[in-house]
Amino acid sequence: MIRTQQPRSLFFLLSVLLIILVPSCGPRQVEDRVEDLLRQMTLQEKIGQMIQVSKDGVRPGDVAEYFIGSILSPGGGSPINNSVEGWREMVAAFQDEALSTRLEIPLLYGVDAVHGHGNLLGATIFPHQIGLGATRNPELVRQIGQATAEEVLATGIHWNFAPVLAAAQDIRWGRTYEAYSEDPALVDQLGAAYLQGLQTLPEDYTPAEDQKIFVLATPKHFLGDGGTTWGTSETEGYHIDQGDMLLDELAVRNLFLQPYQTAVDLGAMSVMPSYSSWNGVKMHAQQYWLTDVLKEELGFGGLIISDYNALLQIDEDYYTAVVTGINAGVDMNMISSDFKGFISIMEKAVANGDISEDRIDDAVRRILTVKFMLGLFDRPYADPQSVDQVGSEEHRQLARQAVRESLVLLKNDQQVLPLDKNAALIHVAGMKADSIGVQSGGWTITWQGIMGNLQPGTTILEAIQESVSSDTRVEYSSKGSFESSAEYGVVVVGETPYAEGAGDKDELRLSESDIKVIQNARETSEYLIVVILSGRPLIISEQVQMADAWVAAWLPGTEGSGITDVLFGDYPFTGKLPFTWPRSNEQLPMNIHNLTENAQGCDAPLFPFGYGLGVAGSAPIEWIDCP
Repeated sequence: MIRTQQPRSLFFLLSVLLIILVPSCGPRQVEDRVEDLLRQMTLQEKIGQMIQVSKDGVRPGDVAEYFIGSILSPGGGSPINNSVEGWREMVAAFQDEALSTRLEIPLLYGVDAVHGHGNLLGATIFPHQIGLGATRNPELVRQIGQATAEEVLATGIHWNFAPVLAAAQDIRWGRTYEAYSEDPALVDQLGAAYLQGLQTLPEDYTPAEDQKIFVLATPKHFLGDGGTTWGTSETEGYHIDQGDMLLDELAVRNLFLQPYQTAVDLGAMSVMPSYSSWNGVKMHAQQYWLTDVLKEELGFGGLIISDYNALLQIDEDYYTAVVTGINAGVDMNMISSDFKGFISIMEKAVANGDISEDRIDDAVRRILTVKFMLGLFDRPYADPQSVDQVGSEEHRQLARQAVRESLVLLKNDQQVLPLDKNAALIHVAGMKADSIGVQSGGWTITWQGIMGNLQPGTTILEAIQESVSSDTRVEYSSKGSFESSAEYGVVVVGETPYAEGAGDKDELRLSESDIKVIQNARETSEYLIVVILSGRPLIISEQVQMADAWVAAWLPGTEGSGITDVLFGDYPFTGKLPFTWPRSNEQLPMNIHNLTENAQGCDAPLFPFGYGLGVAGSAPIEWIDCP
């Protein structure tokens, strides 16, 4: 990234003028307010600020009694009344407790809104990051960040645990769809755009006093997320999620560090470490990476929030785990429920001299600074300026655009696409054609996602029915079995929802039921189009010749009409592959960093990184049979 810098003398003069002319908005005032609060706080109040506990891990009164600084809703952590009003009431109840304490320090509420406010019923669900990586459109990604921020703020939440800045190197990883790409440069570009969308105050927004951040972003998972080795733990099973990154420091820096430097330069004030390890040591225990590199070398002035119960993984002894993690640089501990145990250990560690009060003061200073920068001390409740944004038509049109631009045309023999809206009969096959849950993937309503149509939106089947002329008949079969023949058949196949380690998979082939649907639909379709819904490339080498056209649609979210916008030719295919598409499972892991130069024939990928027909400009692949 090229950065320009004003002469130091000019910068100095401008800084002095800003301090003189706008003293109430200057950084010194926030710093003074933080220090004033810190001087008044007891050790117990400070430790409370270092706690983030799941909403289901506290009882009424706990926030006030233990001075808890943060609450989160994990995946699926919705109130019983899963509506905007229900969320606002739930968050406000916690906030009321926080503001009833002696120093009235507001609560900071966090949520995993990784592709829209996914836990909230009725929210706009955007394509997962892998789909956004296919768009190559930073401005679009920035707008999605802002739209997500507006929907999150409408429910009283000011902290989003996104974006993921992983440059995933092995698509067997169950979190591949949370990464923009295997290419660190693309991750850097799009991650920066999303962060700016979340955090930048909109022009028409009236900020609270001291507010500099719209919604707090959380670049994650620091560092080397997506670079772990498959099958490195015989005791824990052959996995890649939360695994071990077996790389030297130079490789780690070259592959994974730059997106974080960019995020820090752009004002990131929250970073989450990875569950994974670096050469056998958990990242949450890595003082070198968390403090020496992130805080000191990169100049990160915000807070480090642990992942969910991640300190427990450092050591079997909880005392040792907490002491190690806090001293390594973790400022706030995300806990499912046992916050009282954490408080007890922290108090004991301070008494024993194992954690210094200076380290605690540093952590609390960072936490309070973030709360001031969010304007929480002056506007702690739900943002009234965003209340009408949840699931708004404007946001759904933005999501629809993102779906259109994310589609990658893999094959288009005989130029079968675009489809004819006036065709007499179109067959639509596959249960995934009528499932918003499958379209959306994990982190939607629940942590692992759902299969049905609970979240409002448009399925691919519905979008096809809405796109064709009144003279066109659309027939649907979940199994692809039709009595009559049609000019066009559209089959939707792919992965069912999953999240994190549940998605680790060493065989990425289509399921037997999906293959059978393709075979069935082929028998009654003159031209067959296959749409793949997936969180990563799938091995389709044996099936690719069964259809005339193949489209990678990733996990598009609630707006299925974005797919038919392109299938029927209202918009062109523009997407480019953000990951290398392997020819076989035996080639895994395959990516731009380990691919043999000038690999040919059966050694080459099925589709190379950056491939995409249509406006993307790639030449069609010459199909070859490989053993």
